[in-house]
Amino acid sequence: MVVIDGAAPTPARTFDLGLAGMSVTSGTKVEPGQAGQVVFEMLVDGKPQIITCRAKVSHCIFSGDEFKVGFVFQPLNPEATAAITKFMR
Repeated sequence: MVVIDGAAPTPARTFDLGLAGMSVTSGTKVEPGQAGQVVFEMLVDGKPQIITCRAKVSHCIFSGDEFKVGFVFQPLNPEATAAITKFMR
């Protein structure tokens, strides 16, 4: 889910994930430079974990019938950093 500051939450699907940021696919266009939160679920040690991160839009391109949106994470909290690190191993 993507929650741009001042806008309603919109569904999104994780496309790529790393410690510096992530990309999602979404039916909603957003403008580069906008800030907000990304909320996603991933398995960590076999258990589902919901991660909420502050992020800024780095790019948004139309591809096919959806938008590919890149986010740069703002400083991650230690729990999110640990979960993403474990997930990437």
